[in-house]
Amino acid sequence: MAAGKIIPFAAAPALCQSLRARGQRIVQSHGIFDLIHPGHIVHLEEARALGDVLVVTVTGDPFVNKGPGRPYFKEQLRTRSLAALSCVDYVVLVPFPGAVESIACVRPHIYCKGKEYEDPDFDTAGGLAREIRAVKRCGGQVQFTGSVKHSSTRLLNLYFDHLSGPVRDFCGALAARYTRRQFTEAVERLADLRILVVGDTIFDRYSYLQVQGLTSKSRSISGRFLHEDTQAGGALAVFRHVKQFTRHVKLISLVGTEPWAERLLRAEVAPSEDKVMREAGFTTIVKQRFVEPLLEGSEMSKLFAVNFLAAEPPSAKVQQRLLAVLHRELRRVDAVLLLDFGHGLLQSPLRDLLQTASPFLALNCQTNSNNHGFNIISRQYRRADAFSLDEQELLLAVGHRHVDHARELARLKRRFRARYAWLTRGAVQTIGLHDRERPCPCPPLETDVVDTVGAGDAFFSVAALAAARGLPVDLATFLGQLAGAQAVKIVGNARPIAKTILLQSGMSLLNF
Repeated sequence: MAAGKIIPFAAAPALCQSLRARGQRIVQSHGIFDLIHPGHIVHLEEARALGDVLVVTVTGDPFVNKGPGRPYFKEQLRTRSLAALSCVDYVVLVPFPGAVESIACVRPHIYCKGKEYEDPDFDTAGGLAREIRAVKRCGGQVQFTGSVKHSSTRLLNLYFDHLSGPVRDFCGALAARYTRRQFTEAVERLADLRILVVGDTIFDRYSYLQVQGLTSKSRSISGRFLHEDTQAGGALAVFRHVKQFTRHVKLISLVGTEPWAERLLRAEVAPSEDKVMREAGFTTIVKQRFVEPLLEGSEMSKLFAVNFLAAEPPSAKVQQRLLAVLHRELRRVDAVLLLDFGHGLLQSPLRDLLQTASPFLALNCQTNSNNHGFNIISRQYRRADAFSLDEQELLLAVGHRHVDHARELARLKRRFRARYAWLTRGAVQTIGLHDRERPCPCPPLETDVVDTVGAGDAFFSVAALAAARGLPVDLATFLGQLAGAQAVKIVGNARPIAKTILLQSGMSLLNF
């Protein structure tokens, strides 16, 4: 009987329409229902008493944005558990992250939320306002039910094992220092920053192959081409991330005049934000990765890569034009996010101007296969207010293989007279430093990795904004780690970091 209550999302509108045609009053409740507790039972019983039929819509597994290890119980168990309740008439699994689409699907007479949502400070992400508007469009009304209050997330964080010990300890300690309201307010404080993103624009091209085996003569890999996807990478990816948190952002970069590059650039950068120079003699940077199709539950398998790069750095004339643009724009911003991928855009004159004239300079100087051993932060720069680098970049800057990472990061921070410094070590740890604050070692928040490409850029994008706003280093590091955790679940830079997902996952991890 319980299984018959579970209705496919596509079939739900027709079912609900037939219920309305028979004069039945539909009540809807929506949520994740990851751990059903007494508060849920009371809420659902009170909701059912308001009408003739209770339809419970449930967020599907891929759309749960509660941080690592969530949902704890998979969608089959969550829907089955709800269907087993006598007060629930129908259960619908929803393939969307929010409730708006489920409201449009059910079109309830009454939409029920828990009584905790009557407190405006509870809904820090602002989702309730969108839900209320959706209910009104359907001609329904919103009611608050449930006299017993519990939190599935808090119970899971405290008593279940979906978080590793280091993550639980870090987030629990952070929750003791900051409320979830303070966390969301810190994110909202980034919205009025005026940001200039400067650096190499890179297009990441993913070419998907079905590997057929080895050729019989040369013993090289043979594969059948399936399809490919070209994404915004490099400084353009950081620009897209930053736009999720503040609309006051411009991009200074350099591309060629290839029509395909212009189309992709126009899709990402509005004319008012566009300070990207088009140069006929410059090759737009493309990093093409040949990969196998993504398998669920596993990290993307990369076979080999081909880079399309200019043979020579931009001419002196191009450099002078870029300097002129920089001179104008630096007077209008609060902070500069500088992405130096070592592909020729940033020569000494531009580096010198950015170091002397930037009101706040956040620096990311990267090592890659094209510039290994040459584009080293300690050689190319003398000043930064904040910087982020990975383990290999730190080792190259120090000139030693075996080091005390925290000590060498602190030395580099003093050398640059920086306020903030971060060392990202992937699956090991991220270390954050700031003047007059204790070092902040933060464990990785996500271990279920799809693709690491772009994760460091995502971390830098958000951590740099937090630094420009002067947030405490533990909060700034946490924000950067949330961005990185979101990025490793995305293939390359297929989409930017979503502010709403960052807020939701952050609030979930701070619920202790």
